[in-house]
Amino acid sequence: MKKLILGVSLLYLITSCKSVYQTSEFKIETAPPAPDYSLNEYWVALPHHTPKAVEEVTGSLSPKKADVFFIYPTLFTAKSESAWNADYRLHSIRNEVIEKSLTFQASAWCAAANLYMPFYRQAHYRIFVEPYASQGIEAGRLAYQDIKTAFEYYLKHYNQGKPIIIAAHSQGSLHAKKLIQEFFDGKPLQKKLIAAYLIGVKITESMFSEIPELTKAHTTGGFVSWNTYKMKQLPECYQEWYQGGVATNPITWDDQVRVEAKAHLGVLNSDKKIYPKSLSIEVIDGMIWSTVPKIPKRFLLSFIKNYHFADINLFWADIQKNAVLRTESWFKQNNL
Repeated sequence: MKKLILGVSLLYLITSCKSVYQTSEFKIETAPPAPDYSLNEYWVALPHHTPKAVEEVTGSLSPKKADVFFIYPTLFTAKSESAWNADYRLHSIRNEVIEKSLTFQASAWCAAANLYMPFYRQAHYRIFVEPYASQGIEAGRLAYQDIKTAFEYYLKHYNQGKPIIIAAHSQGSLHAKKLIQEFFDGKPLQKKLIAAYLIGVKITESMFSEIPELTKAHTTGGFVSWNTYKMKQLPECYQEWYQGGVATNPITWDDQVRVEAKAHLGVLNSDKKIYPKSLSIEVIDGMIWSTVPKIPKRFLLSFIKNYHFADINLFWADIQKNAVLRTESWFKQNNL
């Protein structure tokens, strides 16, 4: 079932908090070494170093006037794994990031901007699950430190003054939120922010002092966010994990509460094909409700209530168009 849309491991919002994991005490000396972002091999994608898997979805890539910095979600989830941070040097870890998140998520922004996507020591899923969460605080901090280091290297060596999209999913969005707070919110770099797509976690306006929620399809300088669930279903953790969070309409990008399938631009399915007009949505407090998408073998998806694993590729074509629109709007607003 999980391969029908994305194939990404079902992330932390899906697993019961009562799950049992192997674990160990966090010790920095046992963590993988920090990535060296001066080397291409420590990036999932760079404009001059992008796996061919992306172009199978996007078509041929060309240089853009803007950049997107993408942070991938939690893919380090095995219950038998006692390590706190993923070893990005492992072939299995690298392939999973490329074949799942790069191909089916980050690719949505490639029509608008040059893609920069670092490998990092992602924290294991259990940092979100009690009673392990308190043990794994340092693992989360270590993961963010990699993202911060990669972004600083990007700014110094690659950006060259171009406007920036920040995009992320799940754990990646938690790190992206901190990145926005530290580098953009009320800082000079805020002027370069096209938009932040902070998808798959609860984000509230109060988390930022000067970065607003974007409520029009063409506006820039703010953020959008959503979490996706099956139509008319609510998780037990709704009040804690969703309610009160921003729920952007990822089809019309405005305050419309209901959108019919005819307006939906398309799901990116596991067969790497786009299926337009395949779902309808309803926006509620902190969440997007979606109908079961009309894709091959869709009946299997009817057994899944939480569409967190497909937050991005359910709306892949909609995101692609919106990212291009916001980027063009940024240049117009800045007379560039």
